[in-house]
Amino acid sequence: MVAIKVIKDEFLRRDSDSILSVQNEITILKNLQHPGLIQLIEYGDQGVVQKPSGRIINNLIYIVMEFVAGGLLFDTCQGLGSMGENVGRYFMNQLLETVEYMHNKQVVHRDLKLENILVDEDMNLKVADFGFACYKNINKLSSYRGTMTYMAPEIKEGKQYDGTQVDVFSMGVILFIIVQ
Repeated sequence: MVAIKVIKDEFLRRDSDSILSVQNEITILKNLQHPGLIQLIEYGDQGVVQKPSGRIINNLIYIVMEFVAGGLLFDTCQGLGSMGENVGRYFMNQLLETVEYMHNKQVVHRDLKLENILVDEDMNLKVADFGFACYKNINKLSSYRGTMTYMAPEIKEGKQYDGTQVDVFSMGVILFIIVQ
């Protein structure tokens, strides 16, 4: 089983940043291989979808990734509530190892949050959604990226920031939510 992300044409027509975001995500996924990251299987720009009405849509960009049966960490936290320090430590060790791998490969995520982390049936984490990720000049960034609740103060203030540090800040927010 696989998961397929289909990029809507109207998203790509919004602005040039949208196209760059998709290209960026594919480039990053192609170059990262780690058990804590969602794995790219295939991608293309000639996807075809048939709507329930019978209408056919051609030339769609698609990304085929591994399917993770457990769902979102967000849903796990919602369903179980406070999971305590031991579970927080278990999840955080996995996340730290994965993010360290990314940072060593000069990739920052910039949108780490419960909704972008998947949990498999063995409670192992998989980081997903690299639409805001960056792999160039990761220590001197200035673009406003991320989700407000998980966002480091320097991004909110419009200051230049180190992408590795804002990922670590987001992990702190994630840990707080898991253990609270």
